Amino acid sequence: MIIQENRLLDEILGGYREVIGGDFEGYKNHVYRMVNFCLVLDKTSEEETEKIIIAGCFHDIGIWTAGTFDYLSPSIDAANEYLEGKDLIDWKPEIERMIDQHHKVRSFSEENDKLVEIFRKGDLVDFSLGLVKCGLPRATVNAIRNQFPNAGFHKGLVRLAGSWFCRHPLNPVPVIKW
Repeated sequence: MIIQENRLLDEILGGYREVIGGDFEGYKNHVYRMVNFCLVLDKTSEEETEKIIIAGCFHDIGIWTAGTFDYLSPSIDAANEYLEGKDLIDWKPEIERMIDQHHKVRSFSEENDKLVEIFRKGDLVDFSLGLVKCGLPRATVNAIRNQFPNAGFHKGLVRLAGSWFCRHPLNPVPVIKW
Protein backbone atom coordinates (compact mmCIF):
# COMPACT_ATOMS: atom_id res chain seq x y z
CA MET A 1 0.00 0.00 0.00
CA ILE A 2 1.42 3.37 -1.02
CA ILE A 3 1.59 6.10 1.61
CA GLN A 4 -0.03 9.00 -0.21
CA GLU A 5 -0.06 11.44 2.70
CA ASN A 6 1.88 11.62 5.91
CA ARG A 7 1.40 14.26 8.56
CA LEU A 8 4.98 14.12 9.86
CA LEU A 9 6.53 14.34 6.38
CA ASP A 10 4.27 17.21 5.35
CA GLU A 11 4.89 19.04 8.63
CA ILE A 12 8.68 18.80 8.42
CA LEU A 13 8.92 19.73 4.75
CA GLY A 14 6.29 22.44 5.12
CA GLY A 15 8.72 24.25 7.41
CA TYR A 16 11.19 24.41 4.50
CA ARG A 17 8.75 25.39 1.74
CA GLU A 18 10.07 28.94 1.47
CA VAL A 19 13.74 27.89 1.51
CA ILE A 20 13.19 25.18 -1.11
CA GLY A 21 11.08 27.55 -3.21
CA GLY A 22 10.28 26.40 -6.76
CA ASP A 23 11.87 23.00 -6.12
CA PHE A 24 9.46 22.22 -3.26
CA GLU A 25 7.01 19.97 -5.13
CA GLY A 26 9.82 18.02 -6.77
CA TYR A 27 11.67 17.47 -3.50
CA LYS A 28 8.51 16.58 -1.59
CA ASN A 29 7.61 14.00 -4.23
CA HIS A 30 11.17 12.63 -4.16
CA VAL A 31 10.89 12.16 -0.39
CA TYR A 32 7.50 10.47 -0.71
CA ARG A 33 8.83 8.16 -3.43
CA MET A 34 11.94 7.15 -1.53
CA VAL A 35 10.05 6.67 1.76
CA ASN A 36 7.59 4.41 -0.05
CA PHE A 37 10.42 2.48 -1.69
CA CYS A 38 12.04 1.99 1.73
CA LEU A 39 8.82 0.73 3.25
CA VAL A 40 8.26 -1.88 0.54
CA LEU A 41 11.90 -2.99 0.60
CA ASP A 42 11.61 -4.30 4.16
CA LYS A 43 9.10 -4.58 6.97
CA THR A 44 9.65 -1.78 9.50
CA SER A 45 8.27 -1.01 12.92
CA GLU A 46 6.40 2.23 13.61
CA GLU A 47 9.57 3.74 15.11
CA GLU A 48 11.70 2.65 12.14
CA THR A 49 9.15 4.12 9.75
CA GLU A 50 9.29 7.42 11.63
CA LYS A 51 13.10 7.42 11.40
CA ILE A 52 12.91 6.78 7.64
CA ILE A 53 10.47 9.68 7.23
CA ILE A 54 12.63 12.07 9.27
CA ALA A 55 15.83 11.06 7.47
CA GLY A 56 13.96 11.30 4.16
CA CYS A 57 12.87 14.86 4.82
CA PHE A 58 16.38 15.97 5.69
CA HIS A 59 18.62 13.81 3.50
CA ASP A 60 19.06 16.41 0.71
CA ILE A 61 17.84 19.55 2.50
CA GLY A 62 21.35 21.05 2.64
CA ILE A 63 21.09 21.67 -1.11
CA TRP A 64 18.76 24.54 -0.23
CA THR A 65 19.65 25.46 3.36
CA ALA A 66 23.38 25.72 2.59
CA GLY A 67 23.10 26.34 -1.17
CA THR A 68 25.59 23.61 -2.03
CA PHE A 69 25.97 20.31 -3.84
CA ASP A 70 28.22 19.22 -0.96
CA TYR A 71 25.11 18.92 1.16
CA LEU A 72 25.55 15.92 3.48
CA SER A 73 26.91 17.83 6.50
CA PRO A 74 24.35 20.65 6.31
CA SER A 75 21.59 18.05 5.88
CA ILE A 76 22.80 16.15 8.96
CA ASP A 77 22.99 19.42 10.91
CA ALA A 78 19.37 20.26 10.01
CA ALA A 79 18.21 16.75 10.99
CA ASN A 80 20.06 16.96 14.31
CA GLU A 81 18.52 20.33 15.08
CA TYR A 82 15.08 18.85 14.43
CA LEU A 83 15.78 15.76 16.56
CA GLU A 84 17.06 17.89 19.44
CA GLY A 85 13.94 20.04 19.26
CA LYS A 86 11.74 16.93 19.44
CA ASP A 87 13.79 15.35 22.26
CA LEU A 88 14.82 12.46 19.98
CA ILE A 89 18.54 12.76 20.68
CA ASP A 90 18.95 8.97 20.90
CA TRP A 91 17.99 8.76 17.22
CA LYS A 92 20.77 11.10 16.07
CA PRO A 93 23.52 8.53 15.37
CA GLU A 94 21.31 6.30 13.22
CA ILE A 95 19.69 9.14 11.28
CA GLU A 96 23.12 10.72 10.76
CA ARG A 97 24.35 7.45 9.21
CA MET A 98 21.22 7.15 7.08
CA ILE A 99 21.82 10.60 5.62
CA ASP A 100 25.61 10.34 5.42
CA GLN A 101 25.57 6.96 3.65
CA HIS A 102 22.57 7.38 1.34
CA HIS A 103 24.78 7.80 -1.75
CA LYS A 104 27.13 4.96 -0.85
CA VAL A 105 27.88 2.98 -4.01
CA ARG A 106 28.37 -0.38 -2.27
CA SER A 107 26.04 -1.92 0.28
CA PHE A 108 26.17 -0.66 3.84
CA SER A 109 26.57 -3.76 5.96
CA GLU A 110 27.46 -2.80 9.51
CA GLU A 111 25.67 -4.91 12.09
CA ASN A 112 22.38 -3.64 13.50
CA ASP A 113 22.09 -0.93 10.87
CA LYS A 114 19.40 -2.29 8.57
CA LEU A 115 17.75 1.13 8.19
CA VAL A 116 20.91 2.63 6.68
CA GLU A 117 20.88 0.03 3.91
CA ILE A 118 17.12 0.22 3.36
CA PHE A 119 17.42 4.01 3.11
CA ARG A 120 20.36 3.78 0.69
CA LYS A 121 18.40 1.41 -1.54
CA GLY A 122 15.21 3.49 -1.38
CA ASP A 123 17.07 6.58 -2.53
CA LEU A 124 18.91 4.63 -5.23
CA VAL A 125 15.65 3.36 -6.71
CA ASP A 126 14.39 6.93 -6.98
CA PHE A 127 17.68 8.55 -7.99
CA SER A 128 18.02 6.04 -10.84
CA LEU A 129 14.48 6.85 -12.01
CA GLY A 130 13.55 3.24 -11.27
CA LEU A 131 16.24 1.74 -13.50
CA VAL A 132 17.81 0.17 -10.40
CA LYS A 133 15.00 -1.58 -8.53
CA CYS A 134 16.91 -3.24 -5.65
CA GLY A 135 14.65 -6.28 -6.01
CA LEU A 136 11.36 -4.38 -6.09
CA PRO A 137 8.80 -5.44 -8.70
CA ARG A 138 8.61 -3.11 -11.70
CA ALA A 139 4.87 -2.64 -11.10
CA THR A 140 5.53 -1.40 -7.54
CA VAL A 141 8.23 1.03 -8.68
CA ASN A 142 6.00 2.34 -11.46
CA ALA A 143 2.98 2.71 -9.17
CA ILE A 144 4.97 4.80 -6.69
CA ARG A 145 6.58 6.88 -9.43
CA ASN A 146 3.18 7.51 -11.02
CA GLN A 147 1.66 8.55 -7.68
CA PHE A 148 4.38 11.17 -7.09
CA PRO A 149 5.49 12.84 -10.34
CA ASN A 150 9.10 13.93 -10.71
CA ALA A 151 8.09 17.61 -10.96
CA GLY A 152 11.55 18.60 -12.21
CA PHE A 153 13.49 17.10 -9.30
CA HIS A 154 16.06 15.22 -11.39
CA LYS A 155 16.47 18.10 -13.85
CA GLY A 156 17.28 20.35 -10.90
CA LEU A 157 19.88 17.87 -9.67
CA VAL A 158 21.53 17.74 -13.10
CA ARG A 159 21.60 21.55 -13.24
CA LEU A 160 23.10 21.77 -9.74
CA ALA A 161 25.65 19.02 -10.44
CA GLY A 162 26.74 20.74 -13.66
CA SER A 163 27.20 24.04 -11.89
CA TRP A 164 29.15 22.34 -9.08
CA PHE A 165 31.37 20.46 -11.56
CA CYS A 166 32.33 23.69 -13.35
CA ARG A 167 33.55 25.17 -10.05
CA HIS A 168 34.98 21.97 -8.52
CA PRO A 169 36.26 19.74 -11.35
CA LEU A 170 38.56 17.80 -9.00
CA ASN A 171 35.66 16.94 -6.67
CA PRO A 172 32.76 16.46 -9.10
CA VAL A 173 30.41 14.48 -6.85
CA PRO A 174 31.24 15.15 -3.18
CA VAL A 175 28.25 13.23 -1.83
CA ILE A 176 29.24 9.82 -3.28
CA LYS A 177 30.82 7.33 -0.88
CA TRP A 178 32.43 4.06 -1.88
